[in-house]
Amino acid sequence: MKFMWGLLAGFALGVATGLVLAPQSGEATRAQLGEQGIMLRDRSGNLPGDLRTRASGLTGELRSRANDAMDQGREIYSRTKEDLSDRYTKAKSGNL
Repeated sequence: MKFMWGLLAGFALGVATGLVLAPQSGEATRAQLGEQGIMLRDRSGNLPGDLRTRASGLTGELRSRANDAMDQGREIYSRTKEDLSDRYTKAKSGNL
């Protein structure tokens, strides 16, 4: 029972302190939040277009890097295949 009275007293003190120390009324706070929401919406109005442009640029860059890596891989494969074929031929003929 003491716990409940303590909980109730703490709740009442918290509410009273919040009302006394509140910087502005709830109505003023809602109006301020509404204005800030409008400002944020206006500032981010072109955000989807900007993100789409940046994403397409990154996609092109990634595609280019992937193609370069594939070309390098094919070149290494070709050189390795030729080298191994030459070694195999020499080993088969006994000229190692």
